Amino acid sequence: MSTLLQCILNQNPSICATPTDPVLEYLFAARNNYTKTPEVKAMDKELALKTWRGFCRGGLNGYAESYTDRPNICIKTRGATIHYRWFESFMAYKPKMICMVRDLRSVVASMEKIHRKSTENSSDMVNHGEMKGTSTPKRVAMWLNSPPVGMALERLQQCIREGINRDILILRAEDLTTNPDVVMRKAYAYLNLPYYKHNFDNVEQSVKEDDSVYGLTADLHTIRNKVSPLKFDAVEVLGMDVCDQINKNFSWYQKSFGYIQ
Repeated sequence: MSTLLQCILNQNPSICATPTDPVLEYLFAARNNYTKTPEVKAMDKELALKTWRGFCRGGLNGYAESYTDRPNICIKTRGATIHYRWFESFMAYKPKMICMVRDLRSVVASMEKIHRKSTENSSDMVNHGEMKGTSTPKRVAMWLNSPPVGMALERLQQCIREGINRDILILRAEDLTTNPDVVMRKAYAYLNLPYYKHNFDNVEQSVKEDDSVYGLTADLHTIRNKVSPLKFDAVEVLGMDVCDQINKNFSWYQKSFGYIQ
């Protein structure tokens, strides 16, 4: 659903919304050098910190200016929210971050449907000899406790612990697809940008990603041209027992975002 949001934002000529972007990884590498390089350790501590923050700020600005000539850029990353305080320490203004969520039962149901469609290909997650990943409950447990889903859940829970969730905008995929105008107005208000009237009946696939590099399908982020409500079919796909287990084991998530009481 984050891809849909990016494609909608790209309709606005003043916004450039990217596919999953590597800039955070660039900053991670630089942070590793800042932490471990002897030349940094030998510097005056206050100067080292001041110049390091300036480096991060300038690097991020330079990246954005090289990426697009549009005045606003919405960079999509897989882990920025958990690093909100770090970004806050070096950016010249308070960071704006949007996090898309979806009913967790629907998330794994979508992954299960993709798995079932790929029966002609062998899967690394299934090993019949070891009885690994050989049933829906086993696969769901693996997805919920390993990257990318498990990692995203852990990071989001930590954001709630640290109160970062109060500084970011969390949008539900179900709300975006049911009431797109209402949700997008909420997003523009959070971003402090004038509202742009979007065409939700004709959303171009302006953002393309190939998730095969993560062991998923290459067309995972293909969007529908018209924004329409999501169908809840998790019980049909997973079974009531698995859905109930998800609600029980991840009640913090399901309750936080209003999917269960």
